[in-house]
Amino acid sequence: MDIVSTLKAFLRVAETGSFSAAAIDLGLTQPAVSRQVSALEAHLNIRLLHRTTSALALTVEGEQMIPRARQVLEAVDAIGETGRIEGGRASGRVRLSLPAPLGLYVSDRLHTLLERHPGLIVQLIFCEEPSDLIGEAIDLEVRLGVVGDSSLICRRIGWTTASLVASPSYIARHHPPQAPEHVADHDCICYRRAGDGRSWSFSNGADEVQVRIAPRMIANSAMAVHRAALSGGGLAVLSHILVDADVKAGRLLKLMPEFPPTRLPISVVYPSRRNIPQRVRAVLDFLVEAVGEDALMASLN
Repeated sequence: MDIVSTLKAFLRVAETGSFSAAAIDLGLTQPAVSRQVSALEAHLNIRLLHRTTSALALTVEGEQMIPRARQVLEAVDAIGETGRIEGGRASGRVRLSLPAPLGLYVSDRLHTLLERHPGLIVQLIFCEEPSDLIGEAIDLEVRLGVVGDSSLICRRIGWTTASLVASPSYIARHHPPQAPEHVADHDCICYRRAGDGRSWSFSNGADEVQVRIAPRMIANSAMAVHRAALSGGGLAVLSHILVDADVKAGRLLKLMPEFPPTRLPISVVYPSRRNIPQRVRAVLDFLVEAVGEDALMASLN
């Protein structure tokens, strides 16, 4: 019996709550996953799962097995990574979740990391809301704002820089806002990353003003908001990564520059582990380096 494979199968079943879902994640058939879990139960002489035709539940012993199984797999992973490192090169797959604007910034630079580590594979997942890192098998996730989950390791790597923008065609039809309190009088296109999508925050470094808005359009995609702003749909708060080229070209106008949107911390989070695999460490170091190369994200001033 391959104890590592059976532990992996058990953990994916426990995390997904389904033999079928676990089988898809592991690239196996559902009967094969079921046999692996049964073999693990027989080897340990304990029942890990209650199975019925309509439900699946962990036993008490199964609940207790989860942290132990993770500890074993993390140790095996660390050993394997050490054995695969050649001249400081990492190999394997890393699942990286991050907001779309930063994902575009990273994808422009990712080739430099992959050239240094020919055996490394990075799967970019554009996600605007916090993920279930364990359940979705995410190795690293970039989050904006305060990270409230104390069970995760959190490393701050920079700060957001956004602008209030609108197209020249929109401004030709509406007087541009001169202060935060004027923003609510405009058509607003809201990028709903979190919260109710009905407020924007602005700061001049000394004062912070929260503005309630009545958005005409709400999207959970910064790309959709960007396109709507370019087409003249209204005001939008967007990352400098998306709008700087448009501002330089005159396709968008930067509004209220003396009172820009409040900056948020950019953090990388990952599950609490004593041993971070070399493949994950390589991507984490790359993220820190890439964000640090952008003067606006690297500095809070």
